[in-house]
Amino acid sequence: MIDDVVRRAYSERAAEYTALLGSVGDLHELDRQRIGQWADGIDGHVLDAGCGPGQWTDFLHRRGVDVSGIDLVPAFVDQARVRFPGIRFNVASLGNLDVPDHSLGAVLAWYSLIHLRPAELPHVLAGFTRAFAPGGQLLVGFFEGPHGQTLDHAITPAHYCSIDRFSRLLDDAGFEVLDVETRQDEGSRPHASMSAVRR
Repeated sequence: MIDDVVRRAYSERAAEYTALLGSVGDLHELDRQRIGQWADGIDGHVLDAGCGPGQWTDFLHRRGVDVSGIDLVPAFVDQARVRFPGIRFNVASLGNLDVPDHSLGAVLAWYSLIHLRPAELPHVLAGFTRAFAPGGQLLVGFFEGPHGQTLDHAITPAHYCSIDRFSRLLDDAGFEVLDVETRQDEGSRPHASMSAVRR
């Protein structure tokens, strides 16, 4: 896993990242609508996988969702615990969720898979499958583009995902894709999100 590289890069800029993007008010209104509508149909515990400083975890918590967050970066988890003391946050890798089998109703992975090497995605998705109860819901946000192509990210290199390839990866991991959302805002990279259910 590329964990050490990502942990080090984000640790060095955690305070800057939180100042710029640590509030859902700083983020796209359509993302708030997408995640909110998805969460309203969730039954069971939700894991915000790659929660950063906890802004989306808190967003879900305020909607009445039973949610916790994990992140690879201890500085983010420390910040999240201070900012949102009513929510549980832990340091963990996406490659090792450290949750019991079949214990989750849903996982939000909002732009948290983008730094994984393409070859690492099947392992992480298989971990999600293991953690889900049947019918568990997954929502993923990512940069849409040629699958695996590297892009210059402000913190550390990231990768595009193609909708077709990611759909196949989800299918291979035991998910059924429910819907796909795309957006191209002026001056921004192409955005995509996919919701899926564990078969």
